[in-house]
Amino acid sequence: CACSFLDTDRALVLLEEYCKKLRKPEEQQLKKAIRKVMGIFKSSLFQALLGSFTKKATKQGTISHSSLPAAVVFDVLGCPKD
Repeated sequence: CACSFLDTDRALVLLEEYCKKLRKPEEQQLKKAIRKVMGIFKSSLFQALLGSFTKKATKQGTISHSSLPAAVVFDVLGCPKD
């Protein structure tokens, strides 16, 4: 679904904006972690997994568009969806 990729792009923009606000020395570890997450979001592997998950979940009717980001996180991390 192209919507998922647009959501990922929007998340990257928001994360970048947030990183720009992290200037204090004690915030640098968080900034580094966020940059790692951003790198993962930009990776071709993540994009392929997101596309595969989206197709599977949409076909099964298990998620709606609005719950897609949370569903992807829960699926990847193995967290309960409740």
